[in-house]
Amino acid sequence: MQKDTIRLLIVDDDEDDFFLTSDYLKDIRNKTFIITWAGSFSAGIEQLTHAKFDLCFFDFLLGAKTGIDLLKAAIQSGVSCPIVLLTGKGDQRVDVEAMRLGAMDYLVKSELDSEKLERCIRYALERSAVLQRLRESETRLRGIFGQLKDAVLLKWPKGLVFYHNDTALDLLGYTEAEILQLHSLDLFAIPAQHSMYVHALEEKGLVENLEMWLVRKSGERVLCSLHASKQNDSEGKAYYLLVIQDITERKKVERDRLLAEKSASTARLVRTLAHEVRNPLTNIHLSLDQLETDLQDDDQRLFVDIIRRNGKRINTLITELLNSFKPHEAVLKRISIHELLDQTVNEAEDRLSLKKIILNRAYGKDCLLLLDEPKIKIALLNLIINAIEAMEENKGVLTLSTEISKTSCCVKVQDNGSGISPENINRLFEPYFTSKSNGLGLGLAATLTILQSHRASVEVESEEGKGTTFTVTFPLS
Repeated sequence: MQKDTIRLLIVDDDEDDFFLTSDYLKDIRNKTFIITWAGSFSAGIEQLTHAKFDLCFFDFLLGAKTGIDLLKAAIQSGVSCPIVLLTGKGDQRVDVEAMRLGAMDYLVKSELDSEKLERCIRYALERSAVLQRLRESETRLRGIFGQLKDAVLLKWPKGLVFYHNDTALDLLGYTEAEILQLHSLDLFAIPAQHSMYVHALEEKGLVENLEMWLVRKSGERVLCSLHASKQNDSEGKAYYLLVIQDITERKKVERDRLLAEKSASTARLVRTLAHEVRNPLTNIHLSLDQLETDLQDDDQRLFVDIIRRNGKRINTLITELLNSFKPHEAVLKRISIHELLDQTVNEAEDRLSLKKIILNRAYGKDCLLLLDEPKIKIALLNLIINAIEAMEENKGVLTLSTEISKTSCCVKVQDNGSGISPENINRLFEPYFTSKSNGLGLGLAATLTILQSHRASVEVESEEGKGTTFTVTFPLS
């Protein structure tokens, strides 16, 4: 930063040295100096407090205090102009300390002349201008990062986080002191995903739109999209830049929309199929009625009965299928969610006892919900039975928990069973999709229909070999 007029403060308790330095300054061309002299440490503090300067010269020896002490006091009080330390003789220890604390340069009085003084002032002002621009740039970047809705982290490849924005604290639930003690492995809910991200960064230097589960301080898992790149600082030291976007809600909306589309499409198919099957089925029954009056042989009547029974069974299956997609008018009443869960789990008590499964009730605060009690019992019972059937005998632990927020009530059904593969999770609520050898695959489809009629949502988290958690969220309003 070049200026025609420079406001200069000289703090020196030797008046002769001050006049000598002033004479050197007068010999510098193209510069006009407005010089202020402070003859002591306290006078220097007074000037720095009440006036602004473009440049400061501090003598090292200032009575009981030193120029180093004045330098510290100036920086602590927010003085941002460049400061040069004047020493009576070269002392490397003092020089290094002054530069470490923020002095722009140091000069030995005995070696001083106009040329050295001009060069020192020019470099000090230029360097100060560069540092000021860097500080302004850093402030702008911090402001931008602070306003981002995405979490930003900077971390060493095999070390700790060393920078974060406020969104990262909100997303992960840590305090500023806590997040700086975290290794990135602590944030990944699934260690294999962490290994994949590190490998990709080391091999390619870039990771884009990697979907992975992060875990908050509270233990809650959050689905996120990760963009990461490998960077190098000015010293060539590598670090990772991580930009993390919480996509939990977006994925939930996408999944709910997809399920609704699948449900509507399947319902249309089912209605068409039911119509096409029932027409010939009706003809079969009418033909059997006509045929039965002409049959005298008991063996032939036996075959007619078999055909009639199986025809009725087909008709019953079609009716069940139609009912699983048919919205029923709900009969709502207020009921305690804890009371509802207790009543529902009592209906599965025999199954729990038979497989010797431990039941944990981790209920939070109770609340009253407006529900169609019989239908919600069916929906919750389907989830509980699925959990029981997924667990091994004598090893199973079924946990029912509730949690109340300002707008919703969450019910969790958690097991430690075999878990569900990622490719099967998205198909769980499809009609006739089942992994059971004797199942029809209509239980969870009916569950989804019932929950949607109550404007409730259901989410599934599962890890093979560790278990599955169904989270049902009821709106309080």
